[in-house]
Amino acid sequence: MTPLLLASFAALLVVGAPIAVALGLSSALTIWAYGLPMSVLLQRAVNSVDSSPLLAVPMFILAAGLLSATGVTGVMFDLVRMIVGRLRGGMAHVNVLLSLVFAGMSGAALADIGALGGMQVREMEKQGYTRRFAAGLTIASATIGPIFPPSIPLIIFAAAAEVSPVRLLLAGIVPALMLAAMLMGHVALVARAQDLPRDELRPSLPAFLRLAVVSLPAMLTPVLLIGGLLSGLFGPTEAAGITVAWSILIGVVVYRRLTLRMLVLSAQETVMATANILFVVAAAAIFAWVLTMDQVPMKASAWLLGISDNPLVLLLILNVVLLVAGMVLESIAAILIIAPIVTPALIQAGAPPEQIGIVMVLNLMIGLLTPPVGMSLYMMAITVKMPFAEVLRGVAPFFLPLVLALALVTLFPGLTAWLPTLLMARP
Repeated sequence: MTPLLLASFAALLVVGAPIAVALGLSSALTIWAYGLPMSVLLQRAVNSVDSSPLLAVPMFILAAGLLSATGVTGVMFDLVRMIVGRLRGGMAHVNVLLSLVFAGMSGAALADIGALGGMQVREMEKQGYTRRFAAGLTIASATIGPIFPPSIPLIIFAAAAEVSPVRLLLAGIVPALMLAAMLMGHVALVARAQDLPRDELRPSLPAFLRLAVVSLPAMLTPVLLIGGLLSGLFGPTEAAGITVAWSILIGVVVYRRLTLRMLVLSAQETVMATANILFVVAAAAIFAWVLTMDQVPMKASAWLLGISDNPLVLLLILNVVLLVAGMVLESIAAILIIAPIVTPALIQAGAPPEQIGIVMVLNLMIGLLTPPVGMSLYMMAITVKMPFAEVLRGVAPFFLPLVLALALVTLFPGLTAWLPTLLMARP
């Protein structure tokens, strides 16, 4: 079954079929060709989206949309600008830190680019940065979003691999901070070598305090989320609902900018984004079922463990597979297909589930910056009206800190497993 499944899937991708259509049609063709019941298509599709952890996905998307609608992103931009703008290459540092702050609200790289990308590139251009450099840094720093909680890809990985979503979300904190630090270190080196400008803004204490007070309710969003997860008061799904309620509360009561019309528009955008994600989830579940029927996960586990029982060796193999898969597969589809196949073998070899999840998601976020799929590249090209090739050349230098961060996460499991073990330990 597997050769027909993979051949038809590849053929559909080559002719330009959307990833969800390619997954679904290739699965349906294989099921029909081998005389399996066609009712499996509907059954597996419905069961795959009937999942409590996946309820968090639309709610986190809605929360990010509501916070963006209040205009708080502009206020946070000005606040971060006052903190680091006077450094050499200050606006580039602002770019990275703002992505880190917004990561605690969006949980998705494309959401980061869509909400902040245009503003970040425009502001950097005003101060003398080339559009190529600004666009490249913006999409590189957007990879922080899917690592830092609330991470939509990590929630989907947890559902696909049947591991703890709470531990996975907590595991992303240290790698996200490390990735931000590496990008800022790279910016500092470039700033010194190319004499990048300092920000022209002259901050004052009253202005800083005003912006800090205005930004505080929105910046408490990730604190509320992480605090609730740690206290055990709620899980990721409940956390997502509370985050939406908090976003509506501060949008109406504190910022007084969230209108009924904005709420409806944010809900409509959430429905569209969620429909795209869940279409992929449903199609990938059918695809994965066909692979399971052909015993591919068991064969893959045996093959991997036959190569080595050293978790580092297996993670290095996984890195190679994912870097290639990320070039041609959409990230959510890749997680849903690959995670159930490789996770059991890696866990059996001794790799912590948190490390596997972060390695996989970071790999696939780097894949968003690589052609031919490269969704971050396309979104940035559309957002700032740049040729695709120029965007690709702009991001190329930033692969160094991204790959270095991936190498450290792969080599040192403590970077991912330490914090959830510490915070969730019970006396």
